[in-house]
Amino acid sequence: MTNHQFGPFRITTGLTSSPESVAAAAAAEELGYPAIWLSGGPLPGLQTIVDLVGATSSIKFVSGILSVDEYGAEDVSTTYAALEASAPGRFTVGLGGARGPKPIATLNAYLDTLDAVPEERRLLAALGPRMLGLARDRSAGAYPFLIAPSYSAEARKVLGPDKLLAVSHLVVVETDAERARAIARNTIGFFPRLPGYAASLERQGFSAKDQAELPDQMVDALAAWGTRADIKAKLSEHLDAGADHVAVNVITGVTGPQPVEQWRALASTLLG
Repeated sequence: MTNHQFGPFRITTGLTSSPESVAAAAAAEELGYPAIWLSGGPLPGLQTIVDLVGATSSIKFVSGILSVDEYGAEDVSTTYAALEASAPGRFTVGLGGARGPKPIATLNAYLDTLDAVPEERRLLAALGPRMLGLARDRSAGAYPFLIAPSYSAEARKVLGPDKLLAVSHLVVVETDAERARAIARNTIGFFPRLPGYAASLERQGFSAKDQAELPDQMVDALAAWGTRADIKAKLSEHLDAGADHVAVNVITGVTGPQPVEQWRALASTLLG
């Protein structure tokens, strides 16, 4: 996952085992995207990952993230081992989502039982310095979301030079500033309600007032929009700050359809 053989840009999206999702994964593969980071929440299920790998031929999948509160280490290990036997190198286990008062301890204990998944094929969703430290010490690296490029530089300092830093960044393929920011706000506005993200945004310098009002400066730091060249330039700020990969998280303001046309529109600029 750490090399740049296929360039630094991937995509992130929520997929299921539905025909529409399978077709979207196949389209991403055909366009030349090297990997899909599968969004967290109730997705991705382990069977979904198996189905997507089986329905495609080369594109890689990373669970971004499997919640350790919902998926047992034994089931994850079994799925990983089966896919490694049938499609080696195409599934990397991204973990996180530990709730409760001691998430670091929970993840540590979980990793203790994840014997079948080698360290270089596991990643952690990490925002704060302690979680970044755990990602550095017990996985291949970290996968933070909703961070400004300036925070990538801070994450790189914690991870050190040799660990993977893959950043998920929101993208709106829209040149009208008012419309682009409205779409971005609609997505960003949910996350300050979650304590982990609220704390991360505060560490990045966004006050409680910023998180409530979502001023243009904050939206523009957390979401790329504009021409394709503008979008690439914004995403590349993460690379300049020390990220290895950027997972392009396209949002359209419409729930449901996969943003295949937006992936296609960006492909020549990001993958060329």
